[in-house]
Amino acid sequence: MNSELLLNLATALGVGLLIGTERDWNNRQQAGGELVAGLRTFGLGGLLGGLAALGVTHFGATVWIALFVMFALLVIVGYLLDAQRSGDHGMTTEVALLVTFLLGSLAVAESRLLAASFAIVVALLLSLKARLHGALQQLNEAELGGALKLLFISVVLLPALPNQGYGPWQALNPYTTWLMVVLITGIGFAAYVAIRLFGARHGLLVTAILGGMVSSTAMTLTLARLDTPKLRCALAAGLLATSALMFPRVLLEVGVVNAALLPSLLAPMLTAGGIYAGGALVYYLRAAQQPDINTEPPLKNPFELGPALRFAALLVAILVMVEGARRWLGDIGVYLVALLSGMSDVDAITLSLANSAQADLDAHIAVRGIFLAALSNSLVKAVLIALVGGRALALRTVPVMLGGLLCGLAVLMLV
Repeated sequence: MNSELLLNLATALGVGLLIGTERDWNNRQQAGGELVAGLRTFGLGGLLGGLAALGVTHFGATVWIALFVMFALLVIVGYLLDAQRSGDHGMTTEVALLVTFLLGSLAVAESRLLAASFAIVVALLLSLKARLHGALQQLNEAELGGALKLLFISVVLLPALPNQGYGPWQALNPYTTWLMVVLITGIGFAAYVAIRLFGARHGLLVTAILGGMVSSTAMTLTLARLDTPKLRCALAAGLLATSALMFPRVLLEVGVVNAALLPSLLAPMLTAGGIYAGGALVYYLRAAQQPDINTEPPLKNPFELGPALRFAALLVAILVMVEGARRWLGDIGVYLVALLSGMSDVDAITLSLANSAQADLDAHIAVRGIFLAALSNSLVKAVLIALVGGRALALRTVPVMLGGLLCGLAVLMLV
């Protein structure tokens, strides 16, 4: 018996011992210590799976099938006896036993590293029982529906869409367009979950950052409406933080769609975002003695079919405008579209330009267009702060924003 085979069988045994350890620990308080399957049973189950896979090379697949069926029958009989004795009809341990057998076979027949990785995932999933059940109890209907919708548009609908160009200049690609919709809604839903977990009680700054992941423009309006002299420094910190988050969000979107643009965008985006973040930190320290806001911003579930479809329509329109402007007006046309589009939505134009740069749009033009869209969007936020929040709040935030944008633009011109 060679060392490779010994390592495979040892991994099969280790897989069972790992999962069995979790099961034994989880049921350690059971009366009399009587368990259907514990550490030793799981270890032997994993080893049996490995030996069954080994038997395939000598006796054929029939041996593995027979051993698995026999093992499954033993597990079923044990489950029925335990359910009759204890009245517990849960099947988690029994299913884990069958999975252990399969992982033991995987360790010998295919990859011991893959088997060990899955064993860790199984043990972790088993250990999270209380937390998973607790989270499920806190889930409301809107959140469950939003999660299912997100899964539908990403797992079911996206793969069914054609991945080719249609329409004017072949600029419309259904698969690419919907992939961008999935990206935006996925980021928004993840932020919503984070807000539900942490809440506003952990501070206005944290809420502003998390809310900015959903929509920095919406969060700007929300925070500006809360302006009072007592909370002005905290609000300034939140406004600058939520606006600063736009820059890494744009970099994330570009990295997903067209990573080749990142080297040229990193310096100007991080410069502007860093100045925003520095200003947020200064005001946050000034507001350290201020009481926290206990009112949670009225954020709704960020995933709704209507907004997703509107975003798709906007994205399609921008894609056509960018391509048309590039062909009719040259580089100036792309910059003009970027400025106008950024006033309402920086994500759509960012994704459009990053996607177009994969075809025949010059990378330098795409980079400058993306930054111009971010600049346009930031200026709109500055105007909203002045109009909604008032002069005092604007004096604390707008100079920092303008300084960050000018420095970022200067860096962009030097790149």
